[in-house]
Amino acid sequence: MRPNWELKNCCNHEQLWRTVLLRPFKLVTVFLHEASHAIACKLTCGHVEGIQVHADEGGTTQTRGGVYWLILPAGYLGSSFWGMVLILASTNLLTARIAAGCFVVALLVVLLVAKNWTLRGLCIGFVVFLGVIWVLQETTKVRILRYTILFIGVMNSLFSVYDIYDDLISRRVNSSDAEKFAEVCPCPCNGMGWGIIWGLISFLFLCGAVYLGIVILS
Repeated sequence: MRPNWELKNCCNHEQLWRTVLLRPFKLVTVFLHEASHAIACKLTCGHVEGIQVHADEGGTTQTRGGVYWLILPAGYLGSSFWGMVLILASTNLLTARIAAGCFVVALLVVLLVAKNWTLRGLCIGFVVFLGVIWVLQETTKVRILRYTILFIGVMNSLFSVYDIYDDLISRRVNSSDAEKFAEVCPCPCNGMGWGIIWGLISFLFLCGAVYLGIVILS
């Protein structure tokens, strides 16, 4: 009997994308999405009442005050921006250390306003994870801090683009950030239109990170 090596029903792109191993890193993207809403709120003199990240890869940020039309797009565009920053930070060991340190501080700050155990567990888990990677980097020959930051940055950028397409373009969700933004923005554009615009901006962040990363390393 000849063995059957066909993988048609084994590992398609949906199964690979939704594997358990990638789940924590996709939740980090959700974390950065919600954290970006919170940052925009604070920068526009609002108050952040709480942040939640859910196991189903959703999340919410409760805010009061601030400039609403700046807070709404900050989630998708902010997570794309932070993905670009992490990718560029991975090009140098010093900047990778700074990025890891800042990321740990951000996780600890969000831990204080986390409203559910999924987010608390995510924060604690990644603080421990990055701490272990840092110790290995400094005390052993396992020097993977830069690659870890790069992986988180790439995952964040890719998932941000995918998330915009899935949430705002391929289907219409009345409660989405884009639909809410269309209600408060005077420009004649619906939620899908804003989803396309945000998707293009997010994709430009990704392309910019790749181009600048190549320039820095060359």
